Amino acid sequence: MKEILIFAGTTEGRELSEVLAASQISHTVCVATEYGEALLGRHPLRAIHCKRMDQEEIKRFIKAGDFAAVVDATHPYALEITCNILLAVKELNIPYIRLKRETGPGPAQKDPAWEKVRRFDSAEECAKALEETEGNILLTTGTKDLCRYCISQQVKKRLFVRVLPSVESISICREQGLQGRQILAMQGPFTTEMNQAIFRQYQIACVVTKESGRPGGFQEKLEAAREAGIQVFLIGSQPEEQGFSFEQTCEKLGEICGKPLKNRRFMWITLAGIGMGDEKNLTGEVKEAIENADLLLGSERALASCRHGLEKKPIYQAEQIIPYLKELQERGEGMPSLKATVLFSGDSGFYSGCQSLYSALKDEISSGTLKASLRILPGISSISYLAACTGESYDTAAIYSIHGKELNNLSRKIRQNQKTFLLLSGVKDLNRLGKLLTEAGMEYCQVVAGRQLSYGDEQIQYLTPEECCQAEEEGLYTCLIKNPKAAFPHITPHLPDSALIRDQVPMTKEEIRQVGICKLRLHKNAVVYDIGGGTGSVSIEIAGLSDEIQVYALERKQEAADLIYRNKKKFGLENITVLQTEAPRGLETLPAATHAFIGGSGGRLEEILAMLYRINPCMRVVINAVSIETICQLRRLLPLYPIENQETIQLQVSRAREAGCYHLMQAENPVWISAFDFTRKETPCVPTNP
Repeated sequence: MKEILIFAGTTEGRELSEVLAASQISHTVCVATEYGEALLGRHPLRAIHCKRMDQEEIKRFIKAGDFAAVVDATHPYALEITCNILLAVKELNIPYIRLKRETGPGPAQKDPAWEKVRRFDSAEECAKALEETEGNILLTTGTKDLCRYCISQQVKKRLFVRVLPSVESISICREQGLQGRQILAMQGPFTTEMNQAIFRQYQIACVVTKESGRPGGFQEKLEAAREAGIQVFLIGSQPEEQGFSFEQTCEKLGEICGKPLKNRRFMWITLAGIGMGDEKNLTGEVKEAIENADLLLGSERALASCRHGLEKKPIYQAEQIIPYLKELQERGEGMPSLKATVLFSGDSGFYSGCQSLYSALKDEISSGTLKASLRILPGISSISYLAACTGESYDTAAIYSIHGKELNNLSRKIRQNQKTFLLLSGVKDLNRLGKLLTEAGMEYCQVVAGRQLSYGDEQIQYLTPEECCQAEEEGLYTCLIKNPKAAFPHITPHLPDSALIRDQVPMTKEEIRQVGICKLRLHKNAVVYDIGGGTGSVSIEIAGLSDEIQVYALERKQEAADLIYRNKKKFGLENITVLQTEAPRGLETLPAATHAFIGGSGGRLEEILAMLYRINPCMRVVINAVSIETICQLRRLLPLYPIENQETIQLQVSRAREAGCYHLMQAENPVWISAFDFTRKETPCVPTNP
């Protein structure tokens, strides 16, 4: 099959090469500089010719090759090279396709961005006018006409030139006598914010540009100049190009090659936090991402807050967005690339669905199923907004969310912090919060409720828990709960036996459970089985150490199971699940434990250990034994398992009691504590069906 020849001088030329490569079509790309060659990269179906050529050289090069068509994707202002290509192709009778640059709508002539724009027909005319200006000048028209601006020393000393980071461009700048600080070697296109940063850094008073169209970043340059109050000198007008769009070019090449081209558009994907919703609270970067987008995605509420004329689609979950983007990429209609901005309420990194979408998109990009770049832009969270409105800081506050979800031990969290910020949904969550505080005996707390923050009907109310219960006005709420009686949480087991409801159920004594829990070596997000829970004293102590720990208390006697539940309610611990069952029955239906505490086995220790090992062969286990028979059984069973970090201790606690004016020590029964880690190092010699 014959090859396709591309003369590339624009982004579209490089993207067309990518499409041909993806379609398994061999082609040659001609570029003028080594920098242009480096941008293309290597591909087995892509040959690169790096050299400037005149008309005769172009003719000889085409004649020496075996090309089915020639695509002219040079810059719209590179009129000479386009003319040379046309004349060479005409003599050789090879199909010629002019790929037009995508210009986009551009700003209207009545747009405020045009107020400080002066047009000039030529570089000479522009250079002459610059002599009458003051302040630094940013030249963004390349190096072709640089000499015309360097004739005047008065202009030259104020000149900063933004050129491609190629050896050729920098050499031309040096030849014209420009100093290193005057040469900004950078690859565009540039965002509005980047242009603004350059204007500030180099104290630019005037920017010189050509109307280079959408891919050249002309609109962003004009907008940055408008916002900075900078004069714009515009040379010429964009040539009226004859030719074909990117999509039409792909169709024609497909016809010539006899196979359809896989026009997979490159996508620039931005995940943006839009704050609370009002447009005035958008960050500059997010505002720019929205304004420059070809497509906006997000919830209906997020999209409604953006008065933007381009396409909007109300989807925001990965399972909706990824197939849609793939469809757009494969369809490849219109522009060779697409800017998609996904909007998330609040801050993209704070209780946001942004992170899950980001991970899913990264996987698609890494696997090559989606051809895109990806970035995240933060927004202003309602927490920081409410803190600013109330004059409060949040650096020492606890921050949680019950927006569309449940939260374990919320009353305990509030009890332990002087300030707690809480994201809510509607007024029902505010009612729920008031009821929670009232039932927990925290009527003394003050609730600062921010409703519809940033909107015109914004309200900030200072409420009691009772008033929260009675609230009726619907809206989005964010709250600050101020607790003047906050108690610091304990970080070690600490409950005295007298704090627990006991009745006639056996209980692991205070000192014994404290040592046993320490031997468990718990960590954040641990999942713990408390087998033979008794009164639930061990479960209560463990669950109280961290809300991130989940405890499953198993007890075979109904009376004891009811007692565990009563103690759970007394201490407000929602991270305990009570099961009335005889272990190991029921263990296989629970989430896999990281730790297990066995306070009572009901004579089924052998079956329990076998089940624990099958559930997690890396589990940490602590076993309390009070009878000689259990100790002997342990000595027989433990050698059957691959274990490490084993230790066995005996504890005997004596308590002082008063006898008249004396204190006598009263001994408790001795308890053996065996602790170890299961390990996968060997195959255990345990029964397969315990």
